[in-house]
Amino acid sequence: MQSDYLAHDAIGLAELVRSREASARELLDIAISRTEAVNPAINAIVLKDYDAARQRASRDDANRANGANQADGGSTQAALAGVPYLIKDLGAAVAGLRMSMGSRHYRHFIPTEDAPVVALAKAAGLNIFAKTSTSELGQMPYTEPELFGACRNPWNLDHTPGGSSGGAAAAVAAGIVPLAHASDGGGSIRIPASCCGLFGLKPSRGRVPRATPTAAVGELGIDHAVSRSVRDSALLLDLLAGNADRPLGAPGTFLGASREPCKPLNIAYVTDPMLAFSLSADSRAALEDAAQLASSLGHNIEPVSLGIDFAAVRHAFLMIWSVTAEEMVLNADRITGRKPLRDEFEISTWTMAHIGRKLGEHGLPSALEEQRRITERLTDLLNRYDVLLCATLADAPIKIGEMHPTSAERMQMRAVTAMPLEALMKKVLTEASNKGFAWAGCTALFNLSGQPAMSVPLYWNARGLPIGVQFATRNGGEATLLRLAAQLEAARPWFDKRPPLIPARS
Repeated sequence: MQSDYLAHDAIGLAELVRSREASARELLDIAISRTEAVNPAINAIVLKDYDAARQRASRDDANRANGANQADGGSTQAALAGVPYLIKDLGAAVAGLRMSMGSRHYRHFIPTEDAPVVALAKAAGLNIFAKTSTSELGQMPYTEPELFGACRNPWNLDHTPGGSSGGAAAAVAAGIVPLAHASDGGGSIRIPASCCGLFGLKPSRGRVPRATPTAAVGELGIDHAVSRSVRDSALLLDLLAGNADRPLGAPGTFLGASREPCKPLNIAYVTDPMLAFSLSADSRAALEDAAQLASSLGHNIEPVSLGIDFAAVRHAFLMIWSVTAEEMVLNADRITGRKPLRDEFEISTWTMAHIGRKLGEHGLPSALEEQRRITERLTDLLNRYDVLLCATLADAPIKIGEMHPTSAERMQMRAVTAMPLEALMKKVLTEASNKGFAWAGCTALFNLSGQPAMSVPLYWNARGLPIGVQFATRNGGEATLLRLAAQLEAARPWFDKRPPLIPARS
């Protein structure tokens, strides 16, 4: 059954349960066994809820044996019944389970209600048995929280699985589950999907009920998943976006769209590095390879330059991000009931929150105006093209620790929080922007605009590291992306392209 487990995506596993070729308890036991085998190497799982999950699986199997709660395949309501599932330890509250969000301050916080995306996942029959690692409060594009330690990439343990949904992506890539919850406020679905050779779709703004427990300045974030197959992501989007009562895969559903032929598309091939400063040879090769593949499938590829003031966009994104950090850090007592203390947060997170408090009042209006302008610009472009093709990351997965603050940067951050001088804060914000976006600067644009975007795993470099490419389309156009993704998946299959369970260090 172990080999059968790896041979199926979530939809396939649910079909085994529905046909009684496997039980929910058998699938869960395999997922737990795989967790225990590989998690010591990758450090993706930060909270285990095995006993409760076993009880659910056994109860569901008993009900199924008695003829109750049968999923007839007619609707998506329980379409994934019996499939083991992981929730990212950030924002998506699971009633009764700790939600640390990678932070020492939140490490004892236990929500009393499920977030909407969690309730919908449970309604679909997904069995939540653990939670995955994230960077502290989702602040970084890598997953190395001080609270839990670095999460590692199954393709090479010396490298990051990306972030902030790094734990989810590492777990899926390592074969613990075929599909895992993830969220994306600046690329946190697409970045780890690229790093781990997975499919990752960020839906349109407002498509999925919000999970985060705070006000949404700029509405950058949204929840969905990372997956090994396109159809799993399509079905989950149906479940999360209000299609649960429609026939499984019916016309007009996202799963239905993933099964439809993809018509020839006019694709704008973006050669700009986006908010990054340049693209590595690996990223350029991945992008060119994707353009050639799409062209061979009958799509019209036209190189374009966005004509955007990327420096202004970087500043706007970081300003909105810092105000969000202020809410999660300096106003954390609104969530936990406890006063936030300096030693409960990483220095980068604490500093970003103080920048938001100091500069947000005057800087936020202009940042939101820049967000409006960039949204207008991308909307206009995507009224002329069906899809936009660009890099997901500026380079292959970086090494663990490569982006940590230096001693000098830490000293500067401490000075900023002790003496909140506006000029010094602006300098720190610019330097943080330059450092972070140099690698992970290709995804945030579509969080600002709210348009759907996906990372597709089509390329591995000479060192065996995956490098995804990104496609985006107009708001509400997920069906277009899913048709294209399914076509690319059929032309260049990646499902069986898996890393060693414990990759050799290099």
